[in-house]
Amino acid sequence: MATTRKDSLSGIKAAVQEAAIAAPEGTEASVVAQTTDSAPKYERKVDAQGRAYATGKRKNAIARVWIKPGSGKIIVNGRDVTVFFARPVLQMIVNQPFDVADRAGQFDVNCLVNGGGLSGQAGAVKHGISKALTYFEPALRKPLKAAHFLTRDARVVERKKFGRAKARKRFQFSKR
Repeated sequence: MATTRKDSLSGIKAAVQEAAIAAPEGTEASVVAQTTDSAPKYERKVDAQGRAYATGKRKNAIARVWIKPGSGKIIVNGRDVTVFFARPVLQMIVNQPFDVADRAGQFDVNCLVNGGGLSGQAGAVKHGISKALTYFEPALRKPLKAAHFLTRDARVVERKKFGRAKARKRFQFSKR
């Protein structure tokens, strides 16, 4: 029977732990075992006003987001979210992190967003809110990461190439 990668990794971890137990305190093997046992601890990052700050990005849009405990008011570039993002789909995208984290209506959001179009800006605000939530409440990292809200969506518009009409579109072929 073939061993899977997970089985081989657990065997390696067990061997490292056994070596650490056998090794005297202060040696390199015991230090390695102590560092591999604990998962990384994420600390709360809040400023003097009790706000968490994060930067969200999507396509060419960049959003600077501040969140603080409040009534659930979202302000984007000085305007209400329903005014700035008039389409319901964009409003839904902005509110997704709160729905996943079960924190709807508990935080006030103030953000400045520039660059790109409305869809990219909504994605940037969503990314920024997700990161700021993890800074304010590190326990929310797991559900937000599972929903892929902490990963920056790297898809951007492909550049135009020379000798082409657009990025991939060719000019009309003429035989004569």
